[in-house]
Amino acid sequence: MAVAGPDDWTGQLLAAEQACLSERAVEGRRRDFTAGRVCARRAMTTLGLPPAAVVAAADRSPVWPSGVVGTITHTRGYCAAAAAHVTAVRSVGMDAEQHRELNEGVRRMICLPEEEERLVALPGGISWPAVLFSAKETVYKVWHPVVGTWLDFTDAHVELDPDAGTFTARIAPARLAAAPVEDPPGRVHGRFVVADGLVRTAAVLPLR
Repeated sequence: MAVAGPDDWTGQLLAAEQACLSERAVEGRRRDFTAGRVCARRAMTTLGLPPAAVVAAADRSPVWPSGVVGTITHTRGYCAAAAAHVTAVRSVGMDAEQHRELNEGVRRMICLPEEEERLVALPGGISWPAVLFSAKETVYKVWHPVVGTWLDFTDAHVELDPDAGTFTARIAPARLAAAPVEDPPGRVHGRFVVADGLVRTAAVLPLR
C-alpha cells in the first residue's frame, strides 16, 4: 500500500496515463488522478514489479497491468493505492471518505431499511452511515474487477462490527444469479477505521 505525500499530487504521469486525462479535466481531477497513479506505481514496486502505467477504463476504473490486482482511492487531502499479485488474491478494494454526517436523502439512497435500524443502535460519536457508505464503495471495488458489472447500494447488505472494526457484506441473490461469471463473490469481509477526519475501509477477496 502507498499513501500520497505532498509532492505526489503534482507528480509525473507516464505517457499512457497522461493520455487518459481530457484536456478539459479540471485541476482537482488532474491532481486526484496524478496522486492515484503515483501511489499505484509505488505500490507495485513494493511487490518487486516495475512501475508500469495504470490507465483508466471508459468508466474511469483503473486498469492494472497483467498479473496485478489493485485499488485506488482519493478524497479531499488523502489518496492511497494498494496492489497485489493475482496469484495471491482474487481482488482488493479500498475507499476513503470524509467523516461527516450524511443527509437524509443520501442515507435513504445507500441504506437498506434493516441496515438503518442497526445503525441507530450503534455507539455515538461516529457517523455510521458514512462508514456504511465507504464499506459499500469498497465492496463495489472488489466486485467490479471480478464480475465486470455495477452494483447498486441496495445490492449489498452490510453489517458493521464496531468493536472489531470489521464489516461483512452479503450480495443480493438476484445480483449473484445475474452475474456473467462463474462463482461471483457472495460475501465480502473487510475492515474499517475512523481517524483523522476520515473513514477508511478495505477488503480483500481471497482466491477461490
